Amino acid sequence: MLFQLYRFYTLVLTVTLLFGDCHSASFQEIGQGIADVGKSAKDVSIGVAKDVINSIPSPQQIFESSKNALLAFPIEVIFSAVNQLCSSALSSQAVKPRETPDLQQLHFQFHTICSTYNYSILEFNRIVNNPEFDPKKPVVILATGWRTTINDSSTIVEFAKAFNCRGDSNFVAVDAAYFVDTLYTWSALNTDEIGANIAEGLVLLTEIIPIENIHLMGHSLGSHIMGAAGRHFYYKTGKLIPRITALDPAKPCFNEGESLSGIMRGDAEFVDVIHSDPGILGKRDPTGDVDFYPGGLGPLPKGCYDMGCAHSRSWQYYAETIYPGNEFSFMAVRCNSLTQLQQNKCPGVQVPMGYATPTNLKGNYFLEVNAESPFGKQSSAELLELQKNCGLCQKA
Repeated sequence: MLFQLYRFYTLVLTVTLLFGDCHSASFQEIGQGIADVGKSAKDVSIGVAKDVINSIPSPQQIFESSKNALLAFPIEVIFSAVNQLCSSALSSQAVKPRETPDLQQLHFQFHTICSTYNYSILEFNRIVNNPEFDPKKPVVILATGWRTTINDSSTIVEFAKAFNCRGDSNFVAVDAAYFVDTLYTWSALNTDEIGANIAEGLVLLTEIIPIENIHLMGHSLGSHIMGAAGRHFYYKTGKLIPRITALDPAKPCFNEGESLSGIMRGDAEFVDVIHSDPGILGKRDPTGDVDFYPGGLGPLPKGCYDMGCAHSRSWQYYAETIYPGNEFSFMAVRCNSLTQLQQNKCPGVQVPMGYATPTNLKGNYFLEVNAESPFGKQSSAELLELQKNCGLCQKA
């Protein structure tokens, strides 16, 4: 058994080194790849070797491909099976949510540099009476993922710090922990109803501020919550939220056309998605108007050796772009794969991923990232160091 497992991993590794992301390719594609290698060898023999030489992977590329094959591929297979089981259970209505969301227990939390203010969804319009709320500025509303609480979320802490450093937006977090800090399938089932309830608050908010000033964001399960919020807001008003940003939207249990579809293009005028753990905890297939794949389609980006790290990278990448001067730290190109990008086969123009993403983009975009902070290839470590206390309360 161990020998067979060894042979399997050896095959996976070999194919990966030759063809890149083998776990996303069919056997027919792999066979075609072998034929292409044979053709390349023939070309070399007659002196046409330029493309072959340019396509030889670097040691770093070989390492990243090997890491994804050996560490992530078996986990991806397992999670794909779990996803199918979950979908079947939900379709058969064998799973019921343990807790039905209650409007009275859902809150928005407005974060300023030194204070936080809580508002129930049914009284969200009261936020305009807060002297620290500026109705002329955009309102960014973030929902986090499974088993996160509003008072114990590094995502919320970092986004609040970054947006308060920037100073041009009102940052609000959704407190839905009571309904997502539970068994995953129960949490997943709650996403649509939580989104519907959030839409109630958005209706109240748009009575006092222009709809064009609203930007919804979500990480993991939070992405699907905000997708549902956008849909239900449209059902109630006939208007679309201008932008929803999905940060590695959760994969398990969410499949287009099934009981839980999750966020998708059309939930807002513009839906941008950042995939950092595609195929395992995060969805791999494009779901937005524009989908970014920092580090490619492999589930483990540079610097990550487990799925938790990879899943968090999406919000870490975005947060880095919020700080003033870092908006263009992650420059991406429309492309079919990271390999093609690395071989200079994607002639399109570079566009920023994150805060400054243009809202007229369509398609899939790829980019390379660093293994550690700062993650953006165009980021300035010196500038980020200067901003490490920006957005923090300076009261004694």
